[in-house]
Amino acid sequence: MRGRSERGQASVELVALLPLTLLLALGVATVLAARSAADQAGAAAQAGAMALIQDADASAAARAALPAAARRRATIRVRDREVTVIVRPSTPIAFLRGGLAATSSAHAGPEPMP
Repeated sequence: MRGRSERGQASVELVALLPLTLLLALGVATVLAARSAADQAGAAAQAGAMALIQDADASAAARAALPAAARRRATIRVRDREVTVIVRPSTPIAFLRGGLAATSSAHAGPEPMP
């Protein structure tokens, strides 16, 4: 009889730990998505600044540097010689997207002399 009660206890412990495991997995996925958004924002801002240096469309260059899935979650601003990109991460926890948005700016340097 002792073996049966131990197996029952193990089942109860497993069922009790499943929600905690799910919560931990969601947390890890959210952190990874936020880190990915930060990398994407940085790369897009740099691409926009390089386009400014080459007298090209900075906003289009920054948008093109983003993965297709991230483009709809991104906001791109070009002011003077600075490009700012904000990317909201794709997280399984929707209410965290705005709070975990990654912002990156890149400056194209001074206006070139004529």
